[in-house]
Amino acid sequence: MKKLILALGFLAIGLVVFNCFYVDFDAPMQGDSIVALVGIVAGLCAIVLLALLWVAKTIQDKVK
Repeated sequence: MKKLILALGFLAIGLVVFNCFYVDFDAPMQGDSIVALVGIVAGLCAIVLLALLWVAKTIQDKVK
């Protein structure tokens, strides 16, 4: 399970980095930049959720 969490985490980081290249910092709320910003936020949310799952699994393993 932890390998899956790590793999998904790396994919989420890749999604954030990929979308950073598509943001037009001169006009971040227009055109394709808004789609890239949504992708960045989604990737960051995925990273936070995966980190919470990682901590929960670690606690569960220590309780056993």
